[in-house]
Amino acid sequence: MRAEQVTGPEAFHAEGPVWSARWGGLRWVDMLAGDILSLREDGGVDRRTVGEVAAALRPRQGGGAVIGVERGFALEDPDGTVRALEPLWSNPDVRMNEGGCDPDGRFYCGSMAYDQRPGAGSVYRLDPDGSVRVVLADVTISNGLEWSPDDTLAYYVDTPTGRVDVFDYDTDRGLTGRRPFARPDTGKPDGLTVDADGAVWVALYGGGAVHRYTPDGRLDEVVELPTPNVTACTLGGAGLDRLYITTSAENLDRAADPLAGSLFAVDVGVRGRPVREFAG
Repeated sequence: MRAEQVTGPEAFHAEGPVWSARWGGLRWVDMLAGDILSLREDGGVDRRTVGEVAAALRPRQGGGAVIGVERGFALEDPDGTVRALEPLWSNPDVRMNEGGCDPDGRFYCGSMAYDQRPGAGSVYRLDPDGSVRVVLADVTISNGLEWSPDDTLAYYVDTPTGRVDVFDYDTDRGLTGRRPFARPDTGKPDGLTVDADGAVWVALYGGGAVHRYTPDGRLDEVVELPTPNVTACTLGGAGLDRLYITTSAENLDRAADPLAGSLFAVDVGVRGRPVREFAG
């Protein structure tokens, strides 16, 4: 299976695609530019700056979005106003990187050091009441986080481990029982999504592909891309059966790799699920 190009190289480091009918389709981030990108119906792209870094976003139940920014969180109100919450740290060497919402409407975002120093990151959880707690410490490059259709499992990537891990999940105990789920044989695991059958689609940075793993961890589908730095993916479109894939030009020569930073897509024949929303 091979993905087709949807946009030109609109981003330097595209990440975090999210499909939501609430905001009219697909949004993703140009992370290090601090911009949120939106795909228009005519195929064009709109861009909006929200900070120094735009790490991840999810829709809010009352409209707008919750956003991971350089040193914490921001809230977009239904009228488009963006207000940053209090920074979670002062160290300029660490930034947010990727996140997602749990089945109880809480938003998680994980951090990393700009120099990728081992163990410098943590995963933070923003609750609807505005409180924040660390749910996972000593991570290096915190990436994909998504839940199973029955809400009992959560899949997570700390990229330098070279694997996708799985946690047990419930409302009160949160993420427990971390264990390996899959170890791709090419590239580095990055962002991921979970389809309605419980299979995990993981983007492979440096691997030029997205892999689909069945709930028992077996590789059963490969989506190939014509550029190596594949960063994240999500299922969207009217039938939630179109896989949208972001890519990055980071550490690449754009003259030699002119498609890096483009958005790609492919119809995969399986459905996703409506994105989980932040309850705050």
